[in-house]
Amino acid sequence: MNTGLVVDAHGLRKAYKNKLALDNTELKIEAGKIIGLIGPNGAGKTTALKAMLGLIPFDGELKVLGRDPRTQRDDLMNDVCFIADVAVLPRWIRVGQAIEFVAGVHPRFDRARCERFLANTQLKPQMRVRELSKGMIVQLHLALVMAIDAKLLVLDEPTLGLDILYRKQFYQRLLEDYFDEQKTIIVTTHQVEEIEHILTDVMFIRDGKIVLDAPMENIGERYTEVLVGQDKTEAARALRPIDERSLPFGKTVMLYDGVPQQQLEALGETRTPGLADLFVATMKGTYA
Repeated sequence: MNTGLVVDAHGLRKAYKNKLALDNTELKIEAGKIIGLIGPNGAGKTTALKAMLGLIPFDGELKVLGRDPRTQRDDLMNDVCFIADVAVLPRWIRVGQAIEFVAGVHPRFDRARCERFLANTQLKPQMRVRELSKGMIVQLHLALVMAIDAKLLVLDEPTLGLDILYRKQFYQRLLEDYFDEQKTIIVTTHQVEEIEHILTDVMFIRDGKIVLDAPMENIGERYTEVLVGQDKTEAARALRPIDERSLPFGKTVMLYDGVPQQQLEALGETRTPGLADLFVATMKGTYA
């Protein structure tokens, strides 16, 4: 196993009762990446994260920052920061108490940095979470995260329940104020369109297996969508699209994997598919 990798997993397996949540999963993640781990409910996203964080037993080989989460969890968690959902701080807690708590549990917490971040907000130490708007709760959560100098930040559906403005703000701040080439961020989400612009790499997980693992810049080289008119439909199907969907006025959008651009341009207007369209095509049948 390559210890230079932030995450290096072989044959990862985890079963719950009679369902395999991880099915011989392979994962390799390098430092300085923002990875989107994207999959439908029950695909194994959260199970994979829990394995990385040493929260569940599993079979197979896994090293995170060169350590085995099963046996070296305490040491590992010094370098890791994990957030499950930014909207879940206890409602009774005061802003100052939340800061005290994180300072007490994370050795890499920088209180001065947290306070600098909060100075630009309306938040005051005496305020309780229940008095805060959702936007203010996000700011508090961000301040706590930004102040932890972790090598790996794991975000599991971090913006559940927040409206689009706060979700965008959250990711933008992460990108501008937190991320650098020494850090790695793994984000799981259903809301693919929102994180598309911040990712360096994407992984699709389905039934406990990674079905796509690619740098974002390779997506454009590998996949092409073509808007095909009725007269070209047969010729377009002959090139074996991986997915097609109908539009009004007899037009069809066909998605191709690895077919040369020149061949496709003869069939109609071409474009790089969005991650959401690619995701839907890859997961067809999963929701049946």
